[in-house]
Amino acid sequence: MARFFLSRASMRLEEGLIPIVGDDAHHIAYSLRMAVGDPITVCDMQKTEYLCTILSVKPDEVLLSVNDTRENDTELPIKIHLYQSLPKGDKMEYIIQKAVELGAASVTPVTSARCIVKLDEKSAEKKIARWQKIAEEAAKQCGRGYIPEVRAPISFPCAIEAGQKTDLPLFCYEGDDTVSLKTVLGHTMDRLLSLDHLPEAAVYIGPEGGYDRAEVDKAASAGMTAINLGKRILRCETASGFVLAAMTYAFEL
Repeated sequence: MARFFLSRASMRLEEGLIPIVGDDAHHIAYSLRMAVGDPITVCDMQKTEYLCTILSVKPDEVLLSVNDTRENDTELPIKIHLYQSLPKGDKMEYIIQKAVELGAASVTPVTSARCIVKLDEKSAEKKIARWQKIAEEAAKQCGRGYIPEVRAPISFPCAIEAGQKTDLPLFCYEGDDTVSLKTVLGHTMDRLLSLDHLPEAAVYIGPEGGYDRAEVDKAASAGMTAINLGKRILRCETASGFVLAAMTYAFEL
């Protein structure tokens, strides 16, 4: 079923109606070729879904009738924030798409020492807009309760500082003095799920060349848990999906 995200303020819930305007209306009318009577789901980005039927279709507005509401149940019982060092090419697009599908709450691009890609303010603005659109489309496709945010790029020290505020900061590293993700999750899962708030985790993935030694030491001094992802070296575009899939299995399945 087609799925769209709207703010609750734009809905006319007291009348049992939801208008969809702009690009989404055009997409419904011309790309999806939906018609009066077709079912459609709207999510208010606060984990409430509205099961609707199309009442009218115009190029600039599609009017929906609300038939029922339900709470979205597709979100993980832990908020996972991905801090991904900028990779080359279009790998970030793939990483964001799969991270959203696998339940990430946010994705933050990070500039670390071995990043080849350097974004200035103008190019970063364009990239973020595109990445956020990819996140939105992925959220629609997989039935998320809200659209995860793709944040502006930050420096490695700022990323570490942000992760210190979470309940489980996980620093993915292929070197020595690490513990397995399986071990960490086994030791912390019960504690996290017993907290009186929604637990949050930070996952750090390096660029193609990995983290340099100074960054590893900084993460360790900040209290990050250095984890390995098994006996094989994963590409940066594989590593985030591996971690998120493992955490979904541990916390949800």
